[in-house]
Amino acid sequence: MERIENTTNTIVDGVIWKGLLKFFFPIMLGTLFQQLYNTVDAVVVGQFVGTQALAAVGGSSSQIVNLFIGFFVGLSSGATVIVSQYFGAREDKGVSRAVHTAMALAFIAGAVMTVVGLVFAPAMLEIMNTTEDTMADSTLYLRIVFLSMIPSMVYNVGSSILRAIGDSRSPLYFLAAACLVNVVLDLAFVLVFRMGVAGVAIATSIAQAVSAVLVFVALCRAKGSYRIIPREIRPERELLARTVRIGLPTGLQSVLYAVSNIIITTSINGFGTDTVAAWVAFGKVDALFWLILSAFGVAIMTFVGQNYGARKFDRVHKSLKVALAIAAVTSIVFSAVLLLVGQYVFRLFTNDQTVMDVAIYMMMCMVPGYVLYVPIELISGALRGMGDTLIPTVITAVGICALRVLWIFAVVPLWHDILAITISYPISWLLTSAAFILYYARVRRKLLPV
Repeated sequence: MERIENTTNTIVDGVIWKGLLKFFFPIMLGTLFQQLYNTVDAVVVGQFVGTQALAAVGGSSSQIVNLFIGFFVGLSSGATVIVSQYFGAREDKGVSRAVHTAMALAFIAGAVMTVVGLVFAPAMLEIMNTTEDTMADSTLYLRIVFLSMIPSMVYNVGSSILRAIGDSRSPLYFLAAACLVNVVLDLAFVLVFRMGVAGVAIATSIAQAVSAVLVFVALCRAKGSYRIIPREIRPERELLARTVRIGLPTGLQSVLYAVSNIIITTSINGFGTDTVAAWVAFGKVDALFWLILSAFGVAIMTFVGQNYGARKFDRVHKSLKVALAIAAVTSIVFSAVLLLVGQYVFRLFTNDQTVMDVAIYMMMCMVPGYVLYVPIELISGALRGMGDTLIPTVITAVGICALRVLWIFAVVPLWHDILAITISYPISWLLTSAAFILYYARVRRKLLPV
């Protein structure tokens, strides 16, 4: 993890596809381990506690957590862009200032989320029309998980700093260790101590703390310009303002995603506990694709950020084209595999045949359209790397979020079937991808002067 300042930076100088994949795979595996936190919780409670517990862990409570974390991680992504651009330009003082400001933001954001989550958990669950038989467990799970928001933000911001300077392996190692802790504690708290939903929530919180300590210690011991000195952690006004300017649109985009998903989950809740459990089971399998694609998005954002900072504009466009091609092929292959084996994977979460049948139906409706989302994630990631976040956020807000919400309120009441909900996803992906392609074609020459 140590950086020698004069070594060749393969992101700005190496073969693009090799560098991109070398950077991508650790990010993907790290994201996989991060997803396993909640997935392991769902598997354990689904198998050993019951359908209601599965709905409580992965339903409304999960969407609320994603709403808060998504906003603040999106906000802190502005720091990631700033760090990567400074690093690409070899401005070491700028890197150091941005890193300390980002970590200060992590502590502040984590504290705010903890307070809000503890106080308003029941009200948020009621707004989402959470089923009565899962309300108590959902509230308990949500409050315990919110206690770990500071460690969660420290890990997310710390790992983003490491990736911004080209180190995608260390976050992977830290998450692997934390995930192992989570699995062991999940099984111990549920099978041995019979703690149910509370047990998996406590296990997740402890695992988050482990990952936070590991990444923070690693940054404190680093030798390069990104080293953290604890006494220097404080927000610098100019950098904080720049971070918010770049990151706020991305944070709002995450909120809009989460809000649209909350509205969809609220609609799903109206179909009963079995359908909620099926949505949770499908969501855990579906998340595998999103973590792969989000890893491509993070990789291209860092690639573009460093090359943009180094003013290697030709590599910016070439990197995006390579990433689009690789991600499209990956999505097609993943879709085919999931359609073949998805029904067997669902058995990890439940043995209830009714729940499984509904989950399979959802999968058949959505999975064939995965490839349509590739331009959204990759082009928006590239634009963020160049510091262009406002218009991409507007495109996403209208094409993905607003369209889905409008669909839920206008179409679903007239067509009360789970198909009416699931089909809104590929429709919104197609329209939003087209908008991103047109926008990039329009602004490319302005952002990437020859």
